[in-house]
Amino acid sequence: MIEFQAVTKRYDDGTVAVDSLDLAIDDGQITVFVGPSGCGKTTSLRMINRMIDATSGSILLDGMDVRAQHPALLRRGIGYVIQHAGLFPHRTVLDNVATVPVLTGASRRAARRRAAELLETVGLPAELGRRYPAQLSGGQQQRVGVARALAADPPVLLMDEPFSAVDPVVRDDLQDELLRLQSELDKTIVFVTHDIDEAIKLGDKVAVLRVGGRLAQYDTPAALLAKPIDDFVSSFVGRDRGYRALGFLSAHGIPVGPVASVPVGSPVEQARGLLDNGWAVVVDAENRPLGWVSDRALSTVDEVRAEDLISGGSLYQVDAESAGTAGSLRNALDSALSSPAALGIAVDANGAVVGGVTADTVLRALADARRSGEVPT
Repeated sequence: MIEFQAVTKRYDDGTVAVDSLDLAIDDGQITVFVGPSGCGKTTSLRMINRMIDATSGSILLDGMDVRAQHPALLRRGIGYVIQHAGLFPHRTVLDNVATVPVLTGASRRAARRRAAELLETVGLPAELGRRYPAQLSGGQQQRVGVARALAADPPVLLMDEPFSAVDPVVRDDLQDELLRLQSELDKTIVFVTHDIDEAIKLGDKVAVLRVGGRLAQYDTPAALLAKPIDDFVSSFVGRDRGYRALGFLSAHGIPVGPVASVPVGSPVEQARGLLDNGWAVVVDAENRPLGWVSDRALSTVDEVRAEDLISGGSLYQVDAESAGTAGSLRNALDSALSSPAALGIAVDANGAVVGGVTADTVLRALADARRSGEVPT
């Protein structure tokens, strides 16, 4: 466990970055520090591994004050991931990851073997180990940064806005990868972000900090969205927090109804006969969705072609064995609302279409959840 006990950081010019912070971080969970610029979240993180020393108060790591430990030895037992990965540009990917095992006494051969294992763990192909950081994409560099932080198998991992410099699609993939790794490794992770959506997605617990380094609220994501403690927290988590809260309600059991589907390449007359309310989802040979076709679009072509389809609409995956969704109500509702046909597409684990769901169906499931007490009031 990591404990902040009345921790304050005051700089020589009188600026208070962190003010009397009391916080207990549970082992084996992801705790996220979130807040606006100047709230002390990065300062709080860096005081854990003594990159910054507290002015007063104590930070305990497994009951021992971190200031009683030599900074270099302390940091070898704590993984650290920063924005832009911070890789050594003159070393190969494999040697970057092997750096910490070598420092802790492993032979170069053993360290490289460990590095190769970790590249696989974070989802990178082995051949990338021979490349240099400049030859990788931003997302690949961040994965290498995570692998390097895990190289000495530290119980604690500090992550300072590690995904903020990559595009939204890569960022979402990296978040999913972190959750996958955590399910396998059970590290104690302290994660800093300014993005409330990222905090809610990743955190087992979320600490919202105010400007000036004071703790506003420390709670589970679901409780934070349902019951913000004051106007500042309410404003920070956003006016659409009710929609975000749907992410914590399972869509399991939502009825998945039939959806009109048309194989790509079908003649127009055949396709018209398959439309439902003027729409159909177009599928490939494996029944995977390619896009939508409407009655109006079919009036100008001879056959259903992939290049003529109307895009739009997210997908959500269902558990085919139980005929219920494997995602959340937010996933299901988004799939319906973002679809040009107002019908969300449900797919199985292989990406094949199994049916559709409407927004009304999801809202009825939400009403049921409220009646059963699943939704906090």
